[in-house]
Amino acid sequence: MQKILIVGSGDVARRILSLLCRRARVYALLRDPEAAAAWRAAGATPLLGDLDDRRSLQRLAGLADCVLHLAPPPNHGERDPRTRNLLAALSRGQKQRESLPRRLIYVSTTGVYGDCGGAEIDETRHCRPENARARRRVDAEQALRRWGAASGVSVSILRAPGIYAADRLPLERLQKGTPALVDRDDVYTNHIHADDLAAACVAALRRGGANRAYNAVDASELKMAEYFDQVAAAFALPPPPRLSRAEAEQQLSPVQLSFMRESRRIGNRRLTRELGLRLRYPTVEAGIAAARAALSAAPAANSSD
Repeated sequence: MQKILIVGSGDVARRILSLLCRRARVYALLRDPEAAAAWRAAGATPLLGDLDDRRSLQRLAGLADCVLHLAPPPNHGERDPRTRNLLAALSRGQKQRESLPRRLIYVSTTGVYGDCGGAEIDETRHCRPENARARRRVDAEQALRRWGAASGVSVSILRAPGIYAADRLPLERLQKGTPALVDRDDVYTNHIHADDLAAACVAALRRGGANRAYNAVDASELKMAEYFDQVAAAFALPPPPRLSRAEAEQQLSPVQLSFMRESRRIGNRRLTRELGLRLRYPTVEAGIAAARAALSAAPAANSSD
């Protein structure tokens, strides 16, 4: 039975586990001991370790055939020491390549491309990160590529945009009436449903190319305010008020503004053709409709208990 190590224990990792646990032995690296019981019940073998503490990762060497690396970098600095700690642990004491994992899949971000002025791009676009958050991701990608080339491990990179699901929609933002940009100042955004990102990770385990990047995005072509409008319409909420960019600079927080400074339309041809992934939610519209149906059915299901 194939042995797979999942690093990063968030929502997408749990969705990946549900796809793999019946046909592989899945290890889950956890920082929180209290989370172990839930992961064990879901079908994983929990391992306690902290990517910020290299000494806690000693058990990872020679453990798995494949690694799914979903852990984010720290929220400060220009580099990703967590990825370096993971690679050091996987390589620890290994003199023969046979004891290393055969594959490593890393979930990065489309933020590595920086602002593209709304242009249509694919994976051949050079990375030009414009903030520290994205520069940390580029650093991780580069470290992984070098390690893969030196070790012979097949490293594939999935670049994901905004991840959404039924429980990951901007409903609170809409309820608060947080403004969006007017159309002439607005930016194109990209999206992927959490279920489709999980499926993309599994597809990359099977068919991902060595030193190959894949944009894990759906086929939507939306500006940010259009996305909010679609969610608002589906859930009978008011659409967000509109501001000019100059007004937004005065009224919105730096974090909110950071997501309004980069515009790009990202293609997914490699994802669908090379990895053979058929998206369950090929557009945001389809994903929102499914989320609305699921949330509408939940009260009825609960009332019958």
